[in-house]
Amino acid sequence: MEKLRVAVIGVGYLGRFHAQKYAALPGCTLVAVADARAEAGDAVAKETGARALRDHRELLGQVDAVSVATPTAAHFAIALAFLENGAHVLVEKPVTETVAQAQQLVDAARRAGRVLQVGHLERFNPAIIAAEPHLRTPRFIECQRLAPFRERGTDVNVVLDLMIHDLDIVQSIVGSGIEAIDAIGTPVFSPEIDIANARIRFANGCVANATASRVSLKTERKLRIFQDDAYLSLDLQQKILTVIRKQAVPGGGAAAGADGAAQLPVSISEESFEPGDALLREIEAFLASCRGERPVVVSGEDGARALQTAVAIAAAVRAGARPAA
Repeated sequence: MEKLRVAVIGVGYLGRFHAQKYAALPGCTLVAVADARAEAGDAVAKETGARALRDHRELLGQVDAVSVATPTAAHFAIALAFLENGAHVLVEKPVTETVAQAQQLVDAARRAGRVLQVGHLERFNPAIIAAEPHLRTPRFIECQRLAPFRERGTDVNVVLDLMIHDLDIVQSIVGSGIEAIDAIGTPVFSPEIDIANARIRFANGCVANATASRVSLKTERKLRIFQDDAYLSLDLQQKILTVIRKQAVPGGGAAAGADGAAQLPVSISEESFEPGDALLREIEAFLASCRGERPVVVSGEDGARALQTAVAIAAAVRAGARPAA
């Protein structure tokens, strides 16, 4: 198998991890890392054995695939340049600043016949993967994604920073268009929205309630899915899936408990999963798609769809904000 020549553009907190994964995988060669900050680029290059470049444009036409892990404002121009020069692109979320830019990247990837994958890492969470066989027709979904405040990530609001993960998951599960969005939120420690709640009503009748906060005292990532025959509880932080399912009782009605009282006939199963390495699985999936071995897990279209919903929620929050007294 011919090794893919890869590079990472932007080697800050997350880009460094991308570089580490590529450097450790046998099916590719990490050619270079590019970062305008000399100290960051040199450190990661020394760690991974790659070349350090200040300007990503030196790599155009020289690599088969890239990860783009720069600040969001730079995603579009960099990803577009590599797609148009024949490289496959894995771009971190949110895919771009605007929906129009995201669609341009989707169109560019299609024209070039290249893979465009978006870094919605939760798709590779083992609890999410394990839940898929249990999903039927969700009626109500509740998402909570809470985190303490950190300066990193505050170049975008909390909807684009955190909630967008759940928006991607929910839309991939529901598979229906959105009819209405109600949202509320506010800045707390940054100029952008730091906490937000959105109620999303889908055309097929499903409703999702999503809360995201980056000003909480604890970290929590939970997803609850209610459908006609089951309730699924996913702890995405602890990697635990609990399935509570209705069971049939001969003759109908409820089962009798030891005290003779009626009990709801349900079965409860719980699975815990090893933490694993979701980023490694994401990059392995990306490289497999580049080789044509599997479909793209999180496509450019998926990233654009999640971005469109996130932008609509942020707009609804701002529209409903009260002016300062």
